[in-house]
Amino acid sequence: MNENQYLHYNHHVGHWAHTRCEGNIRYLKDTPFCFSVGRQLSDSMSDFNTTDFTNPSTFILLGVAGLEGAHGWISIPFCVMYIVAIFGNITILYIVNRESSLHEPMYYFLCMLAVSDLALSTSIVPKTLSIFWFNSREIDFASCFTQMYLVHCFLVIESGIFAAMAFDRYVAICNPLRHSTILTNSVVAKICLAVVLRGFMLILPIPIMGSRWPYCKTNIVPHTYCKHFSVVSLACADNSPTSYYSVCVTFFVHSVDGFLIAVSYTQILRVIFRLPTKDARLKAFGTCGSHLCALSTLYIPDLSVSLMQRIDSNVSLPVLILMANVKLLVPPTLHPIFYGLMTKQIRDRLLLIVTQKRV
Repeated sequence: MNENQYLHYNHHVGHWAHTRCEGNIRYLKDTPFCFSVGRQLSDSMSDFNTTDFTNPSTFILLGVAGLEGAHGWISIPFCVMYIVAIFGNITILYIVNRESSLHEPMYYFLCMLAVSDLALSTSIVPKTLSIFWFNSREIDFASCFTQMYLVHCFLVIESGIFAAMAFDRYVAICNPLRHSTILTNSVVAKICLAVVLRGFMLILPIPIMGSRWPYCKTNIVPHTYCKHFSVVSLACADNSPTSYYSVCVTFFVHSVDGFLIAVSYTQILRVIFRLPTKDARLKAFGTCGSHLCALSTLYIPDLSVSLMQRIDSNVSLPVLILMANVKLLVPPTLHPIFYGLMTKQIRDRLLLIVTQKRV
């Protein structure tokens, strides 16, 4: 969301707040809130320096402004994706924990991914659904920055997990006889710890810097969750340090992890194409298929949203808000489906559990 879009959005929401309260009987119960929202936005747009608004104890999340009447319908796919993500990832954890034959590096990383997916989706969906269903728009100041931290932190962790999984596939295919000696339980634990600590430490400065700034413009956040840019744009201080830092972190994480993944799969493809039989090549591809599909769900939505924002600045704000949510919700929803359907060991164990319960 660029600055022009954001200013246009605030103007739109201010007008929306007044007209909703004055013209629709269904919103009469929210009249104080609506007039407050409209007045705050109008004041902030007309003169930031004369507003009496100071550091808020809460922020107000607008949800998808402009599509308020469709919030109930929008909540349906959000709720379905969240249920699938919760059920699917818990199932993955249950199967791997129950089957001792799956206690291998690949499945340890998969469990770590499942935990990250659960944390990522849970950090945003419950609050989003409360906005859609109960009009519960307020979020505590500290909770807002905690949510911001968790979202960005687990995105960085997931990127690191995919790099670790690519390395695991590289060792398994290129050095199969040394796989168990290279990726011991101790090495896997150290990799997991490094991935988690990297996420925690790299993202920590973002909410720390943002929470220390004065917020005297408005407490209206034009989003369904506390997105970094949407919140820090409300500060009365220069937010360029955290903006630059966020860009640097994003570039660093994507560059390092992308390079490791690319190198791993380049070596994997070289080995696969040297295999003597077609069946052997297909089997080797099969061990990487679920990982590649999961990678696509993480990077393709993110790339699509970034390109949409940069190529077409006239994309409507509701569309951008929905896309920002989709890129966070699609990976946790599809990861367990890909690994459950495309990983033979997990698929077989799941079918065995289901058939045993039926008997």
